Amino acid sequence: MNRTARLYALVEELRAAAPRPLTVAALATRFEISTRTVQRDLQALMRTGVPVRTTPGRGGGWSIAPEMTLPPIHFTTDEASALTAALATADASTPYAGAARSAAQKVAASMTGPASTAARTLAARIVTLPTRTDSEVRTAVEQALSHNLALRLSYTDAAGHESDRVVEPAGLLTAEGRWYLIAWCRTRRAGRGFRLDRITAATPTDERAQPHNLADLLLGSTAAAAVRPAALAPLTPARPRH
Repeated sequence: MNRTARLYALVEELRAAAPRPLTVAALATRFEISTRTVQRDLQALMRTGVPVRTTPGRGGGWSIAPEMTLPPIHFTTDEASALTAALATADASTPYAGAARSAAQKVAASMTGPASTAARTLAARIVTLPTRTDSEVRTAVEQALSHNLALRLSYTDAAGHESDRVVEPAGLLTAEGRWYLIAWCRTRRAGRGFRLDRITAATPTDERAQPHNLADLLLGSTAAAAVRPAALAPLTPARPRH
């Protein structure tokens, strides 16, 4: 078992036992590794923000809140291949690309048998041409969307004109391999789409953004017919378009 898989398995072992703590010795026996390796792995989990904790003394050990992880998920080979293909599109220009990489590690660690073989075989056969995107811009857009903050940005349009705006993010649009931030532009007092790779600088403000309906902002644009991706249907309740 490689270290990534072992770290994931450690979390699941603690989750299965929660709220009862497990000793380092018990974990070492379970995974057939040294107690020193267990201690090092648990410390690594703590540094990355996993809510594991230690209780000293008799009856103590390491534990984790059971609701912090998912139960095991069993994928078919087709599902494993689909996830691999989807994760492959999360390059530097994709929102939440950093989180996608950590998600890919968890998915890979959870797969066993034919599903794992299918995912790894397909992953070895996918390549991508790197795109030039400022990771600070992507991070700023992610923060503004996640925390509902107004965003100050510098933008270069298709004609090469540069402008500075303060916008209120409403959502994301993906089309033909490109990602766009759809937002209410305070400068233009209208909905606008900003291609992420044309945003040259972005900084979230401390100001809360007003809520805006994504479908409303797309009305009258070339993306007015945009629909939710079918694969996301289980994650989003159906809502009528206005």
